[in-house]
This record gives sequence, C-alpha cells and structure tokens, in this order.
Amino acid sequence: MAAIAVRMPRLGMTMEEGTVVEWPIPIGGHVEKGQTVLVIETEKAENEIEATASGTLRHIYSEPGETLPCGALLAAITEEFDESFDGDAFAAASRPPESAVVEAAPSPSPNPSPSPHGIRLGSSGERQAVAPAARALAKKLGVDLETVSGTGPNGRITKQDVEGYASAREKLTAVEAGIALEVLRQGVGDPVVLLPGFGTDVSSYALQMPSLVSNFEVFAINPRGVGASDAPDLEVYPIARAAEDVAAVLEAPAHVVGSSLGAAVAIELALAHPDRVRSLSLITPFLELSPRLISFLDAWTRVAAEASPATVAAFLAPWLFGERLLADEKARVRTLRGLAQSVKRVPVATLERAAAGLVGWSGTRGAELREIMLPTRVLLAGEDLLTPRGKTVSSAIPHSTCKTIPGCGHALTIDGASDVTRWLLSPLSDR
Repeated sequence: MAAIAVRMPRLGMTMEEGTVVEWPIPIGGHVEKGQTVLVIETEKAENEIEATASGTLRHIYSEPGETLPCGALLAAITEEFDESFDGDAFAAASRPPESAVVEAAPSPSPNPSPSPHGIRLGSSGERQAVAPAARALAKKLGVDLETVSGTGPNGRITKQDVEGYASAREKLTAVEAGIALEVLRQGVGDPVVLLPGFGTDVSSYALQMPSLVSNFEVFAINPRGVGASDAPDLEVYPIARAAEDVAAVLEAPAHVVGSSLGAAVAIELALAHPDRVRSLSLITPFLELSPRLISFLDAWTRVAAEASPATVAAFLAPWLFGERLLADEKARVRTLRGLAQSVKRVPVATLERAAAGLVGWSGTRGAELREIMLPTRVLLAGEDLLTPRGKTVSSAIPHSTCKTIPGCGHALTIDGASDVTRWLLSPLSDR
C-alpha cells in the first residue's frame, strides 16, 4: 500500500494546534487500524489518536513536546517495515512547499507601515518578512497584511497565515453596520449559544463542545475584540450591546449558555429579548462586582499589558482553578498552556473595554431578575474566589434551579469539565 500520513487532527471547533505527548508504538512497530498510535494534547486535554490503517509505524516527523498546527504531518505508516520508503520525499509530497521568502531585516521605523519587496513593518519597529506566495494570495483575497500575524520563522507571514486569516473572516457574522463577530457554528439540532467569560474566547468551552455538537447546533460567539471579531475603538463595551450582538446572530430561539461575563450577557439577553431564549444556563454568574472582583479585573489588565501570555496564565491560575487541579502538576501545566493560548486572543484594549462594561452593568439588574420566566439553571463552583454569591442569582429568578460543583474554581468549564458537560446535556435534551 502507499504510505499513509498521520496528521495533527482537528478535534474541536476551536482547535488550531496540538502538542505531541507520546508515541505508544515504537518506530517499526505494528499498528492495527483503530489502535492508538499517538497521544496529543489540545488546549485543555489529552487525546488518543487512532490509526486509520493497519501497517508499520515507519517514520516519525515530530517528537514529544512539539506543538504543531492542525493538518501538520506527524508520522508515516507503511504496509511493511522493509519496503522502499523515502521519508524526505514523502514529507515534501505531503507538505505544500512554501515559496521562497524575503529574510527579515532591521528597520529604524517605529510605526507599522507597508513596505515593498515582501517586508512588513511590525509595531515594534522590526521588519517582518512576507512570503511572496502569501503576498500574492493576500492581494487575490483582498487581505490587508497589516492585520495578519505571522507564524513562520521570526514572525514571517506565510501563505497558510493568509489562508487562516481569510478563513476566520468567513466565520464572521454582521451584528451592526461595520461590525461583525466570529461565530463558530457546527452541529445539527436545537440551537445552543455559548458565551465566554471575561478575558477568554470560546475555546473555554472546548471540553464541552464535542458532546454539544453531537446533540445540537452550536453557536460559539466571540464577543467584540476577541479572536477574529471586530474591535471597534470605543471606551466601553457595554453588556447591553453585547446582548444585542447575540440577538443579531440568532436565527431562532436558542438555549443560551453563559459563563461569568457571558452569564451577564445571557441575563441581559433574556431581559431584553426573551423571545430569543429557550432556556438559560448560567455558570458562575454574578449581579454585582465585589471589590475583590474589581481589583482582579484591574490586575488582569495590568499584567496582560506587561507580561507574556504564559505569565498571564500563571497569574490567573490560583484565581480561576481549585486546589485539586493546581495540585496535579501534569493537569496544571496542560491547563496553563491552553489558558495562555486563550488569553493571547484577547488584546489589552478589549480587557479594558470589557471591564468598563462590567462595571457599568454591575448592580443594575437585580430587581428585574424576577421578570425572567424562562427555564433557568445556575451552576456554581465550590472554591470560587471571584463570584461566591451566585446563589443570589438563582434565588431571584423564578423557575430556577441551582447546583454547586465542589472542589472547583471560577473557571468551571475547565476545572469541572466533565461535570459541566453532564449538567448541560441532561436538561437541554429534555427542553
């Protein structure tokens, strides 16, 4: 048989890359179709990858610890170990060759500006290389290279970067004139909307999405300034405006799931547009920002302005997760790696605008919660340091139920992932 490529799979709506953890079968070992041939780590969990064909694990192109984009070549399987096989030729045939690039060179200019000969000036004043193939594709697709981040060596913009940016823009949904949001949409069935919390994107639901997509049509919405969503230059991103954005995305009444800030948006949506909501699922919600939470939002914004995503994630860990996860070194390292990838998609300006929106919303809706006549359930975290009074939300909403998951921190969709998934699926399936 012809050699079979083992590639980095795309396991969820938000997965962009994965890290090789282990090759359970040694090179030269026999592989049965359906047998675990590889273990990878995505943003939030480890996953066993099964072989798509029987044969021999002939060549490995990536070692444990390497992080590669979805679709990257990881290994090759041949029928027999002694059959003719050229690893380099197979790799060349399996990976689209990238055109020659112009090498980066220093520039004294402090401002981003276009430049001829495939060079783009970065915000730090360094010149960023652009592959000729990337430049040609950008021109063809009408993509402004100033808005594309490079993932090649030294930040070089590759053809794949332009393709990825163009693909992300195709996922945008207009919510008002000149403003569009990134909406990941997958699955068939009753619609379910996922609204992320402060400072994160919809990948915070990565561990729930596979099960939800198997049962529902999922709309995962990145709010203004997050991911590929447009980021209007405003001082405040009001919660009420965020709710209007969600209403503009919805084509039919939906089950609305919101976490933290997303729960505030879900509450606002239910009050302003009850006809667009079939049920509410509020995870670690709040009605009023405590002094601790206000200080936390300020600290998060300050740290993000001065530190790397990895440092931001390390700062957030003791606030977002319970002691059980923090004590498990393997789980903690994996979780922080995924969290760093998530916070990287939220610029400091967005943190400032979203925080201002929360401050403006704080304490304004408590009296109106009794008007919500929708099926509502509230999920709390037993070790939540940031929003420990979520029961007041459940108590104020008629027909509401409340449950607490012990041993978990504020970031419940990650810290209590399997419990959250079960909690979401049972009631949703019956409504």
